[in-house]
Amino acid sequence: MTDIVQKLWGFCHTLRHDGIDYGDYIEQITYLLFLKMANERGIDLPEGCAWPGIRDRSGTDLIDHYIDVLRTLGRTHGILGDIYAGAQSRFSNPVNLKRLVSLIDETEWTSLEVDVKAAAYEGLLEKAASEGKKGAGQYFTPRILIQAIVRCMKPDPRTRPEFAICDPAVGTGGFLVVSYEWLVGECRGALDREMAKRVRTETFFGEELVERPRRLALMNLYLHGIEPRIRLGDSIYDPPASQRYDVVLTNPPFGTKGANQAPTRDDFTITTSNKQLNFVQHILTILKPGGRAAVVLPDNCLFADQAGEVFKIVTEYCDLHTVLRLPRGTFTPYSPGVKANVVFFTKGYPTDTVWIYDARTNVPGVTKKDRPLTPAHFEEFATCYGADPNGRAVRNPLDSSQDRWRSFHISQVKARDFKLDGFKWLKEDSLEDADDLPEPEELVTDAISELESAVEELNLVLRLLENGASPRGPSASSPE
Repeated sequence: MTDIVQKLWGFCHTLRHDGIDYGDYIEQITYLLFLKMANERGIDLPEGCAWPGIRDRSGTDLIDHYIDVLRTLGRTHGILGDIYAGAQSRFSNPVNLKRLVSLIDETEWTSLEVDVKAAAYEGLLEKAASEGKKGAGQYFTPRILIQAIVRCMKPDPRTRPEFAICDPAVGTGGFLVVSYEWLVGECRGALDREMAKRVRTETFFGEELVERPRRLALMNLYLHGIEPRIRLGDSIYDPPASQRYDVVLTNPPFGTKGANQAPTRDDFTITTSNKQLNFVQHILTILKPGGRAAVVLPDNCLFADQAGEVFKIVTEYCDLHTVLRLPRGTFTPYSPGVKANVVFFTKGYPTDTVWIYDARTNVPGVTKKDRPLTPAHFEEFATCYGADPNGRAVRNPLDSSQDRWRSFHISQVKARDFKLDGFKWLKEDSLEDADDLPEPEELVTDAISELESAVEELNLVLRLLENGASPRGPSASSPE
């Protein structure tokens, strides 16, 4: 895959002379990759839209035909129309389009044991990020982490009628794709006709704010034989739909960009402009009673004042049974300094005990080349988590050989004002060694995170004072 990304990225430089920036280029690649892979898998497309019709043309005939194909697909009813809605060709030079078509045609994409389009897309974004290109700061959940979460959560549609899985920050669809791949592995592909139809059309849901990643999510799942329902919209500012879900798996976007005001939603108990904490409140709304969630959250969401208020609500209405503290550098290369966690909870009954697994302290930071993220980073955690996806398996601190797994009663959580980041019992050896201190980028990221949290709290106090309210006013209504 690295060689393929290198080849595709190399061609990106050529296209700059055709007025195509890296974002447009990546989008054009996804359009063409989808058509090539659909051809490999024998997926029927509208007349005149099949890959050979593009591959075998050249010159202005190719340009004209490609424009017609995008227009035809965009007008198609159903998921194909959703994928290609508004799609436009960015090519003015037929030689460049022909060369890209030829590059894509050289590879049998469906034979590669990777999520091809997402891997190519993310690989190209990584290249753009490494060269400092504007707009490449977004990053994606590593597939290895997604697989570890899905194995713990067991999103199995066979367990109950109308079972539904959702990612309200779906991105390129990684959580949904891996959930489907997990199901196929569990049932070894043997689903009865009725169940197969339900899984194909009524099981996978999502929402995405940005159009390009949403296209990729739709493409990825469609090429897996799934027709998901992925809405283009803002999960935390738009009113929630009536649909409720059995499993929510998500990695809300990190950072504070665009988060300068709090959403006005009656179902949000705590008023905050923190995007991630609002996603947590949104998940409380969209989960069915008895539904379970796994959410990736940055460290500041576990120690800020309003984080304590939000997690107080979570522990009252959900069993917040597990927290996984992720290794440093998990999101390398996009944001190597970000420190994050995965929080697991089940809606419907209050928290009694929170188990925390520390996969960070005294674990060498993840790097792209020398120390990449591997399944071994999460093997012991999976053993400690246990076989019950709701976190109710019998658990034992001795399941961790290095004392990384401990439990804390809800009274201890309450004593720390529900700030889960405070439970740290392992001593970081590197802090004793001046030659082995955290990387400067990591230290700066920590400082920025704490400053952003402080600024957010001060802005909240200012807004309350301007409105004549107390900074510690009464809470609003509870989640449904």
